[in-house]
Amino acid sequence: MQLRKMMVMLAAVSTMSFALTACGDDATTPESCSSDTDCASGFCNTAASVCMDTCESAADCPDTEKECAALAGATNTAKVCQCKTNQLCNEDDSTSLVCGAVSKRCEEPGTNTGCTKNSDCGTGETCDTATGQCVGGTTTCSGEGRATCAYGSACYSGTCQAPTAPTCENYTNFSNKAALGTTGPIIFKVATTSAATDSFCPASAPKRVKITISAYSSTPFPATSAELNGLFYVLVNGTAQAPSISSSSGNYVVTGTNRDRADIVANLCVAASSNTASLGYYFTGGNFFCFQSTY
Repeated sequence: MQLRKMMVMLAAVSTMSFALTACGDDATTPESCSSDTDCASGFCNTAASVCMDTCESAADCPDTEKECAALAGATNTAKVCQCKTNQLCNEDDSTSLVCGAVSKRCEEPGTNTGCTKNSDCGTGETCDTATGQCVGGTTTCSGEGRATCAYGSACYSGTCQAPTAPTCENYTNFSNKAALGTTGPIIFKVATTSAATDSFCPASAPKRVKITISAYSSTPFPATSAELNGLFYVLVNGTAQAPSISSSSGNYVVTGTNRDRADIVANLCVAASSNTASLGYYFTGGNFFCFQSTY
């Protein structure tokens, strides 16, 4: 009798296990889709026929697809995780992934060949069907920083423009130009904040000049200046070194929904008689910004 009961119980457990396994298989959401209802996230990029993860902020997204925004050209206005650059797509052990022009997902080259119609592209852009690339785009903007401009450009006086090309001696003498690029943080403004004799500086160079560096990034800036990496100050002779950033409040301010803007106050100690300095700044993978500070 006991043996019979045990056999019945084992049969029941086996049946339940099979049922649970079957349910798990049925719940798997396919990567491909033709409508939002095909995706567990409720969002289908119909231009590329792939499901996308919805998000509220960049913190909800993987490092490879850190842009949390509405998908250009989509009727569904929910924000989704999107890739920005090929470099970020290959942050792990991958080396050959690309950021899909249409899918906005990290994918193998040729997975999605590009746009096929204007609605695949962003505001103001048109689709070059010969190349599969979106061209044109927004040229007017408001505010400053990236605003609505393409990555690498910034909003200056209501127009999207690339930051001024570097021509200073700091840049000319800088030998490590391979460290520059278009995917790292973009410096769009540098300004002299103040200049005065300060005990912060040594007696041999008693004047403390504060320089504010404003930049935006495709990935969140760290919470503190102590965690900030990749920012360099370049001397006139081309030598690069880490800038001096005070830990005092107000010297490192990060803003933006995705912590994508940073205003960084760098210190420069100069002679009491000094009234101007040629400066160069850059982030690894970003642009080189020349600035002539007068104080």
